[in-house]
Amino acid sequence: MPREGPRGYQKPWQRGTSGSTVTARVSIGPPAATVHGLVEAEAALAAAGPGGVLLLSAPGAAGFAGPAWFLAMVAEAAARHPGVPHRAALDCGDAAGTALAALRAGARLLVLDGACPAFAAVAAAAREAGAAILPERPPALDLGRLDLRRRADMARLAAWLAIEAPQEGGTPPAS
Repeated sequence: MPREGPRGYQKPWQRGTSGSTVTARVSIGPPAATVHGLVEAEAALAAAGPGGVLLLSAPGAAGFAGPAWFLAMVAEAAARHPGVPHRAALDCGDAAGTALAALRAGARLLVLDGACPAFAAVAAAAREAGAAILPERPPALDLGRLDLRRRADMARLAAWLAIEAPQEGGTPPAS
């Protein structure tokens, strides 16, 4: 039986019919890599496949590093790797004010804890600004835990970025 995520919620690809393993693989967006600086953002872009990569900030980075730093870092990494499909998500923790400041600074994809009392209001502001808010961090490979000078760790990053998460409605394995 699939394990449940936080608050008892199961991701769509964790559900199966009659406890079966879901085998169909359909992209639900690019895989995410947690980046802490320019070197890691560049490594993620260099290793990204044709589906691209989601550059995800460290948890709560909007509050301690600020949106301007993150947006500038992503822009510089993208300029050094033109044509690589990517998105950038800035994690605001549970700080609604920080999320609103990030929207004003130009961030277009944020992570804001879904349990934040002001989540709905911030989500409405994001929609008006043409931005989106995720209520939880997507699964991501934390590049701060890798030594990107090592060939094995670069291979691990490349393998992670090649993953596609299956969605609900997949085909159960043949009996």
